[in-house]
Amino acid sequence: MSAMPPIEAEQLTTVPANEASWADLQAVFGTADAGHCQCQRFKIRGWIWRDSTQEERTAMLQDQTACGDPTAPSTSGLVGYVDGEPAGWVAVEPRTAYPKLRTSRVPWTGRIEDKDDAGVWAVTCMVVRKGFRGRGLTYLLARATIDHARSRGARALEAYPMVTQPGRQITWGELHVGPRQAFEEAGFREITRPTVRRTVMRIDF
Repeated sequence: MSAMPPIEAEQLTTVPANEASWADLQAVFGTADAGHCQCQRFKIRGWIWRDSTQEERTAMLQDQTACGDPTAPSTSGLVGYVDGEPAGWVAVEPRTAYPKLRTSRVPWTGRIEDKDDAGVWAVTCMVVRKGFRGRGLTYLLARATIDHARSRGARALEAYPMVTQPGRQITWGELHVGPRQAFEEAGFREITRPTVRRTVMRIDF
């Protein structure tokens, strides 16, 4: 079987999650790693699996995204459609919206930064629906976060992606933060490298 072709920019439409249906978002998440987490890793203050149930995490995501409510004052990310089919999700909000990100060492190692600065937004999770993976969609989603954050008043946008290494397999569960290359090509620059496999990247508006 031949590989599916790369997804072209003109095939992708992204909308704030509150303008997408809940059914579309859940189709993207499916039942794999993202389906279990429901994008709550950086939202829950305690240990995610111990301190919440699947039903609670699902309800939290539904509340945070406000799916199906175009008049909602805020939402927690973007839903991507490829040729009209729900295909991807990217979480992008003010950095202050992520309590657990505040206590993680990755964003803060090697720099002094105001953790309460709501003008700095963060990209924390990317999900590509099965059937659309391996076709460059994460690169397009990374680009989409820039205009979204800037249009909503952000003065800077950060990401905390994975550094992929040749010959080393990375699972989709690990790669939920996105690959470094996707943000680099979108115009983010590396500001710190807290671990061998994680980097902090940023774009200032």
